[in-house]
Amino acid sequence: MRTLAQQIASLADARRTCQKLGNHDWYTNHSEALERIARDYLPSGSGIDSGTQIDLDATGFDKIVLTTSYHHMNENGCYDGWTDHKITIRPSFLGLDITIGGRNRNDIKDYLHEVFHHCLSSECDEIQSKPVAS
Repeated sequence: MRTLAQQIASLADARRTCQKLGNHDWYTNHSEALERIARDYLPSGSGIDSGTQIDLDATGFDKIVLTTSYHHMNENGCYDGWTDHKITIRPSFLGLDITIGGRNRNDIKDYLHEVFHHCLSSECDEIQSKPVAS
């Protein structure tokens, strides 16, 4: 079994290879698989109310780049604004090296680091690209 981060990196690398080789069908298949991962597996909700997207052009075998926004609440429990974040994940000897970009309003980067580390380090069933129907 592989981690979600490993699966994303592998699919992104396969997508990039298909683009270089001009294999449009499998390029599309890998792109759709990565979009399914973003929709079905990456953090969404609990303040990450607009979900998480994979930056398909910046992601490859050596790094994963995600974008998300966090919906902040004030002390009265009312929503009072958003912060945008770019999350860059690189492999390291100790697991994952995660960098969170964007404004650190209410020390949100610590929370985001914890959420994304847990998600991307989790092992899950193999996610396959689906071939084009004949």
